[in-house]
Amino acid sequence: MGNLSKERVTPNSPFTNCGVEFCGPFLIKFKNQRKGMYSKIYVAIIICLSTKAIHLETVSDLSSEAFIASLKRFIAQRGKMAMIITDKAANFKGAKSELNHLFNVIRNPDEWLANYLSSERINWKLIPPPRSPNFGGLWETGVKSFKHHLKRTVGLYKVIIEEFNTIIIQIEGIINSWPLSPLSSDINEYEVLTPAHFLIGCPITAIPEPEIINIFDNKLSRW
Repeated sequence: MGNLSKERVTPNSPFTNCGVEFCGPFLIKFKNQRKGMYSKIYVAIIICLSTKAIHLETVSDLSSEAFIASLKRFIAQRGKMAMIITDKAANFKGAKSELNHLFNVIRNPDEWLANYLSSERINWKLIPPPRSPNFGGLWETGVKSFKHHLKRTVGLYKVIIEEFNTIIIQIEGIINSWPLSPLSSDINEYEVLTPAHFLIGCPITAIPEPEIINIFDNKLSRW
């Protein structure tokens, strides 16, 4: 493995330097939508290069405006980043053609996106293909982890937009609770350092889920 880049080893606030990856499309439903009609949605995976924290944002379509909207939501929650890093590979194995179009939007920012980045003083950095192991490994891990949890939570079921947003935020909490270092065998060290410690100062504690194993399917609600 090569030397880590300065963005990976320089102490910074969470999400000062970010890597961005996309995955999708995913089919979802909206309330009151006709039966059998589905809409496409994408997920932007933003990864902090210093803390390995992850942030998930839904992107409704393939326009610059939709991507800028996701950046605005991210900045409102996490603060403004100084640098966004993506690669400039021409194609992505297994990616849908529409997803490649979204990558082209951010690899070659149009006037709308370029003006927004300039006004916010956000530096956009492209790294050459093939994906550098210094950065690409983090992105691949983030995408793989997200898809792993989403598939096992949703399967082939088509959820509504509120459910989809809830699921991806819960997945975000799970990934941000992963330990950053090997677990200690010392019984006195009961807490391990996670990305969540850098984000909120403590571990993320999920609301306990009720036991539903012995409940018939027709007695369960969607939530």
